[in-house]
Amino acid sequence: MATQQKPKTVDQVKAEFKANGMTVTQWAKDNGFEPTSVSQVLNGFAKGNYGKAHDIAVALGIKARAAAA
Repeated sequence: MATQQKPKTVDQVKAEFKANGMTVTQWAKDNGFEPTSVSQVLNGFAKGNYGKAHDIAVALGIKARAAAA
């Protein structure tokens, strides 16, 4: 059984981007998301509870991936 990794905070994700010289736009393109949608998740305009915003939050590590039934 794998251990669940603690989700990151938005500030941690932003700090990782800065430390790695990665822009939100580049990360979005590299991961198949619209840059505007990623920005909305990172800035709290999209909560990431469902749909594409949730997929983005999971990919960023802000939300845990749903457990398989």
